[in-house]
Parts: sequence; C-alpha cells; structure tokens
Amino acid sequence: MSAITQPAAVEVATTGYLGVFRYTRRAIELVWSTSRALTIAFAALTIAAGLLPAGVAYVGKLIVDAVVAAIGVHSAGGAPDYGAVLWLVALEGALVAGVAAAQRGTDFCQSLLRLRLSERVNVMIVEKALTLDLTHFEDSEFYDKLNRARQEASVRPLSLVTRTFTLARNSISLASYAALLFSFSPWAVVILVVAGLPAFFAETKFSGEQFRVFRWRSPDRRMLMYLEIVLAREDHAKEVQLFGLGPPLLERYKSIYRKLYDEEKRLAIRRDSWGLVLGLLSNAAFYGAYAWIAVSTVQGAITLGEMTMYLLVFRQGQSAVSSMLSAIGGMYEDNLYLSNLYEYLEQPPRPRLGKAVEGPDKNAGLVFENVSFTYPGAETSAVRDVSLAIRPGESIALVGLNGSGKTTLVKLLAGLYEPDHGRILYQGLPLPEWDTNALREKIGIIFQDFVRYQLKVGENIGVGDVRAMGDAERWREAARRGRADDFIETLPNAYETPLGRWFNRGQELSGGQWQRIALARAFMRSNAEILVLDEPTAAMDAETEEDVFEHFRAATRNKITILISHRFSTVRRADRIVVMDQGRIVEQGTHDELVAQGGRYARLFELQARGYR
Repeated sequence: MSAITQPAAVEVATTGYLGVFRYTRRAIELVWSTSRALTIAFAALTIAAGLLPAGVAYVGKLIVDAVVAAIGVHSAGGAPDYGAVLWLVALEGALVAGVAAAQRGTDFCQSLLRLRLSERVNVMIVEKALTLDLTHFEDSEFYDKLNRARQEASVRPLSLVTRTFTLARNSISLASYAALLFSFSPWAVVILVVAGLPAFFAETKFSGEQFRVFRWRSPDRRMLMYLEIVLAREDHAKEVQLFGLGPPLLERYKSIYRKLYDEEKRLAIRRDSWGLVLGLLSNAAFYGAYAWIAVSTVQGAITLGEMTMYLLVFRQGQSAVSSMLSAIGGMYEDNLYLSNLYEYLEQPPRPRLGKAVEGPDKNAGLVFENVSFTYPGAETSAVRDVSLAIRPGESIALVGLNGSGKTTLVKLLAGLYEPDHGRILYQGLPLPEWDTNALREKIGIIFQDFVRYQLKVGENIGVGDVRAMGDAERWREAARRGRADDFIETLPNAYETPLGRWFNRGQELSGGQWQRIALARAFMRSNAEILVLDEPTAAMDAETEEDVFEHFRAATRNKITILISHRFSTVRRADRIVVMDQGRIVEQGTHDELVAQGGRYARLFELQARGYR
C-alpha cells in the first residue's frame, strides 16, 4: 500500500458519516451545471412519484369501503351506487398510470443525464491531466489516483444525485404514509421506522469496507490493466510470442484476479449474511403489524377498507424506509468514491506565473547556469552543476553514455521540469518568467521515444503545431523538409492514410520511416528558434541519414540546434560537441579538438570507429 493511499483511506474512513457527505452538494451542483432542464424535470418527476403512491393507497381504501357499502345495500334489496365505485376505480387507474409515467420519466431523465455527466466528468479528468506536470505522470501514486478517478467517478455523481432524489421521493412518500398510519396508531409509525435501522447501519459499515478495499487494491488493478495491454496489443505481440511470455504473464494476471476475488468474496459473504438476518427482522416487524391490524379489524376497531389501506401503507412504508436507508447508505458510499474524483481534481498544478513572450536580448541565446536536478524519489542527481551557453545559429551535440543526463537537460529546457538549483535563461530571461505556451512555441523537440499516433499521416506530422494540425499544405512542406515526402506519396492515400493497426485500413511503417515522420513533425514548428533532436536517425540506414542531415543543416542554419546521438558520423557535424558523464559536462569542443585531447570523447570515438575498420 502506498504512503499516500493508506492515510487517505483512513482519513475518509474516520471522518464519520456527516464528513463524507460533504461531496453531495458538489455532486448536485455538477449535475445541475451539466443540464438544468433535465435536473428540474428529474426533481419534479421524483416529487410526483413520491406523492402518488399514497393517493393510490387512499383511493384503494375508498374503493373497498364503497364496495362493502354497495354489498350491504344490495343485500337489503336496494339499488347499489355502481357509478361511485366505478369512478373510484377509474381514479385509481389514473393514479397508477401517473406513477408509471413518473417512473418512466425519471428513468428517461436519468439515462440522458448519465450520458451527459459521463462525458462531463471524463472531460474534467482529461482537462485536469493537461494542467499537471511531467513529474505527476512519472509518479505511481498519482497513477493510482488517476485510475481510481476514472474507474468509478464518472458514474458516482449521477448515482449520488439519483439517490438524493430517491431519498426525497421516499421521504415524501413516508410522510404521507405516516399521516395515514398515525390515525391507526403512532406506534405503528415508530415500528415502521425502527425496523429498518439495523440493516441501514450494517449496509453503511460494509460500504465503507468495500471502499477501503477498492483504494488499497488500486496498484493491483493497475497491474491488471497493464498486463491486459501487454497480452492483447499489437505493439507487444511480437515479443510476447517470440519469448513465450503469454503463459507466465497470463498466470500472473489470473493470480492477481484470484487475490482480488477472494477479498471481494469474503466481504460479500459477510455483507449478505448480515443482510439476510436483518432482512428477516424487518419481515417479522411487518407480519407483527399485519397481525395487529387484522385483529383490530376483527374487533371492529377499523373497517375492512381501512385494514386494506393500512396493510398496503405499512408494506409500502416499510419499502420506503428501506429505500431511504439504502439511499443514505448508497450516498455514503458514493461520497466515498467521489473523494477519489475530487482528490484527483484538487491535485495542485505547478504555478505558472510567467507572462513574457519575448526576452530582452534576442542575441543572448540559451544559457544554463549551474543547473542541477534530481528526479522525485531518486537518490542521485540526473544533472549536476551544468553550465552551458549556446549562441543563436549554433549547433551543438550532446554525447555520453546512457543515463549521463542528456535527455534530462532537454526536458529542463522545455520546462517539463524545474531545476532544483541554478537557472536556465533564453534571450536573457529566466524560463519561469516566460509564458509557458510562448516559450514552447519557440522550441521544437523530437524525443527518441516520440509517440506514434494512430492517426492519419498528415495528422501525425501536424501534431508538431496544433494550430496547423489540419493544414495539408503545412504537412507537405514539413514532410519535404524532413525528407518524408517520398515514401508518404507511395502510401495508399498519401497523407490521408491511417497509421497503425488499431483502426480499419491502417498502415504500419518501418522504424526509419517513423523517424522521418518525427523529423517532419519538428519542422511543423516553422517559427521555432530552438530545434532539439534526440537520437533522430537511430533507425535510418546510412544513406538516408546522410541525406537527412545535409538537408537538416541547411534548413536550420539560423536556429539553435541541439542534437543527441550515439552515432559519431552524425555528431561530428555539430559546431560544438558537449560530452556528459554522470550528469556533468566533462568535455566540450569541436570533433577535431576533442579527438586531439585524447579524453572520454576520443575513447568513445575510437571504440565506434574500430567497428568499421
């Protein structure tokens, strides 16, 4: 259990019934803001559904009494008033039809609200995700929060509002039933209410336990989702089949499922056992009242019609009490689950106070001043005391072993992280003082793990500049500059061809072709002043790589370019080479200067060159 998850669960569990009901108002506000018309209709129909059953019971009593009176008149040789009986029957039929119509109407409103609200909440979840930093997405505890919000929160707000309306409807019904029962005996009302309390407390207790199990097992559920992806997606299928991973991963999947099932089973047995026992107590209370009313009728204390009404009212009142208590228990449970949604939505984003769209000195270039950074949860720094200045129009290459801090430095440049120490300036202005969107429009970055979107070819290129994502002319120009236009024209529908295998008629590309799509994506940012390419040609053949870089140098002559690569045939083209080791800059200079020094770069170059001799 994570350090965050457990205290949160304990906090929710110990706030008490009234504490967790704090989300009811927010859920009602959420449903109201989703559709006011549907919410009003839902409320009105709920009130109607609460009032009409008591009317049906009262008219039923009048019918029985009218029939008994008519039988007496007929037995005495008189003419019974059939019209009064038939009118009452017709009235009861109309009231029953009204109950059915109100129920159907609430179901209709509920269905539409469920669709609208599901969309609204899921949009809220995604919108919140867009405001968070990369550090959140690299935190397993945050993923637990996100998955809990996704799993239940999209249905819980409407469930909470529905149960609130159910509580209101049954409260209205119970008040009308109690008014009718009170004329028989106030104790009948007391029995009606008290008989349902034990089941309510038991249901609420087990709802809390169910919720705690749900929270504590979030990592297990997330592992199940991951294993499903690995076992059933095309981008994992090759290795799963080649390495024979299917059986062991499937067994792990089933093992986790069995563990979750066993916990749910134990809870269900306890919950249903107590429910059965307490339900029998409720039935005993009803039949005790049944006997009481029957004896009173035999003794002449009430009429046959009143007996019929009281029995119906007691049964329906008992059902109303049960529904009310169940609704309260359900509201308690819904509030618990809604805490997941609001715990996620209230995750504080990093404040972004910068407003500048230009720096004071456009010739100042890019400057790192004693920059250090450690990933959350890590024990060693990924970047340590890095100082580096890059002039406008200069190209540099970052070189070093895996884990030396090259990509981390780029992420800091992009504002995906903030340095723990030191600062980064562009055009003479520290990055935190820049407007985030304005700064990122000036930077075009292609990471080595760039996303291969299951979208059209043109859209895969267009994501490099979302403002022109649908601009076909910009697609073609960027593809030409990224040397991707030649193979794109050979695809079945050129730029309109879907990529990937998730959707119909999708085409898969080779690794080198995907990298050219990624390069074209970088060129979509025609106004970018800094271009960063992280291992941009690792999957390309030597001839294509040569062509791409000759073209790239010509197309980026006036821009700052940062190249990360392990290929020294590519690296040596840079104006300056920066060598990193364990998060520090240990050497920098031109290719010839570094080879002449005989240091780390020279050794790495010699190792790679030896493989070609």
